[in-house]
Amino acid sequence: MHKRISMVITLGMGLVWPFAVMAQAVSDEDELALVFSEKATISLATGSQQVLRRAPSVVTVITADDIAAMGATDLDEVLETVPGMHVSRTAGYISSYLIRGISGGQTNPQVLLLQNGVPMYQLYRGDRGGTGRGLPVAHIARIEVIRGPGSALYGADAFGGVINVITKTAADMPGTEVGMLAGSFDTWGVWAQHGGKWGALDVATTLNVGSTAGFRSIVDADAQSARDTRFGTQASLAPGPVNTGYDAVDLGLDMSYAKWHMRAFYKQRSDVGIGAGINDSLDPQGRVRGEHIAASLAWHDPAFAERWSVGYVASFTHDTINMETPLLLSPPGSRFSATSVFPDGLLGSPSRKERQLRLSAYASYTGLPDQQVRIGVGHDDLHLYETTTRNNFRLDEFGIPQPTTYMDYQTIQPHILPQRRRLNYLYVQDEWNFARNWVLTAGARYDRFSDVGGTLNPRLALVWDVAHDLTAKLMWGRAFRAPAFIELYGINPVANGNATLKPETIRMQEAALSWQARGDLQVNLNLFRYVMNDVIHTVPNLAAGTGSIFQNAGSKHGRGMELETVWESSRALRISGHYAYQKSIDEATGQDAGYAPHHHLYGRADWRVAAGWRLSGQINHVADRHRAPGDLRPQIADYTTFDLTLRTDRGPHGWNFSASVRNLFNADVREPSLAPGTAIPNDLPMAPRALYLQASHAL
Repeated sequence: MHKRISMVITLGMGLVWPFAVMAQAVSDEDELALVFSEKATISLATGSQQVLRRAPSVVTVITADDIAAMGATDLDEVLETVPGMHVSRTAGYISSYLIRGISGGQTNPQVLLLQNGVPMYQLYRGDRGGTGRGLPVAHIARIEVIRGPGSALYGADAFGGVINVITKTAADMPGTEVGMLAGSFDTWGVWAQHGGKWGALDVATTLNVGSTAGFRSIVDADAQSARDTRFGTQASLAPGPVNTGYDAVDLGLDMSYAKWHMRAFYKQRSDVGIGAGINDSLDPQGRVRGEHIAASLAWHDPAFAERWSVGYVASFTHDTINMETPLLLSPPGSRFSATSVFPDGLLGSPSRKERQLRLSAYASYTGLPDQQVRIGVGHDDLHLYETTTRNNFRLDEFGIPQPTTYMDYQTIQPHILPQRRRLNYLYVQDEWNFARNWVLTAGARYDRFSDVGGTLNPRLALVWDVAHDLTAKLMWGRAFRAPAFIELYGINPVANGNATLKPETIRMQEAALSWQARGDLQVNLNLFRYVMNDVIHTVPNLAAGTGSIFQNAGSKHGRGMELETVWESSRALRISGHYAYQKSIDEATGQDAGYAPHHHLYGRADWRVAAGWRLSGQINHVADRHRAPGDLRPQIADYTTFDLTLRTDRGPHGWNFSASVRNLFNADVREPSLAPGTAIPNDLPMAPRALYLQASHAL
């Protein structure tokens, strides 16, 4: 095993650092001009299209071709390949996107996930919730990722980074294409997409239907195991499998005409298992159903007036979370005290409905010498408008559940009441080309919340084209995270909400170099450091004398680096990879903040083995994950996975096939359970080796 790990690391280093070739002569300037093509652009950094290397942020762009090459079947598999990002899991197996070691504990509101510019989070916890499982990658045109603060443009939750998933338009998929997927864990899926003209309209439609039983990796012990030891019971269902299955339906409609663009999406996840249990106790019976509806209408006129371009966007999202079957918070026979015994188990069925209306307008002005000024205003109306709570228990004054009849407790002891948040904001950004090869981008955004007050978040970025093959960047920014509704208004003596919470804040400094070492070799180096303040934790509720309460009770600081490279070895072989390092410290204890890997190594090789055939292999090595302060368990075990994908590449017409093996050597992959580790002591097991077959046909 140790020899295999050594071979893995050696291979990974070879993929990530092919620097021996740098000693060769640099290609001529014409070849460099081809590499610096305007096709390598991003709009997420400033709101307008820019050449990737000159964007005033540390950015990554992943195309549909990249997604196909890596054999990904889900968005999470794609995001794990982004430098400085690791995809972890909560106990409910909801994805947690850790960028540069910035962790949110049980939820992940520190990263803003957008779909075509519209936020994809739920107000209750600030995460992706019950509809967060799976996003069909066949309908994705590209993914743009900013690492670092983005609140100067995007406001709340653009804290550690911003991810924008851009779906295909009619231009991306002319004609009709159908596809199918089958694989391990009883996974299957079928999809279809069509793009074309309908009169004067450009129209694209997408459909995806699928299901998976989910991997059923074994949890050795859970929270009930500890209670069994304490009370002498034998109720725990551990050892037992996690519950990660779900059924999926996705519908999409994209229409554009002249200056107008309308998008609408429907996403349903039903029969959703809840991983290792919502209460850290295995639950084979609980099932969640989530529905997400999103619609947006945008208008943009690039020549509204001389030197003016203007536009606006209106979007609406609606989320529903229902329990298809009651959650088994603790199994039959559970005991919590001498009088608190549950022969049928501890049952709960919380449900919610929420809607989000967002209106924004912007204008860009280029009438000043060598400058482009962008201003924007917006209003958000965020409403958790319906909640229900059904239990077979009530919590006493000490937070201990006492048995009752299974009934509606919304008017007696709700988990949360309906809440509404209104937000108004204004931002200004100036891109100033003040000297040849120098661009200064300065911006600030002011957000005013109806419940947590106002916050101002500035950002500065200096970009210098040192030479035709070298670009340097210096960046500084401040960002914030608004408290989630459960943190402000949750009603639970175990972890009570606190309406006096302030937003979390972060300040980050970054330096970046982008070097075209040769015509076929690109190298990027990014350095960063940050300070987080007013971090929201649960602390003992001294006023109540029992339980916990959310509080702005922490500060953290961190630093790190990301080294990336892409080597076009030949027309048949492309090698890419990255190494990321980070260290985050909890300032109250002086100890590591925990959860995120200190070292993350990724490498990928894409090889055209024959005409019409491609073989891709990737390695992912995650290492040195510390426990959070107060957690006395040993460090989380390192792991290394290999993936292989063989696919045809026969152009835009006819059949194409692919076969992928993920985690080829069946590594024992585990993601950290929360401190202090008394609930799930041996962490959260992830998927073993899996095989997937895909076929698609363009008509």
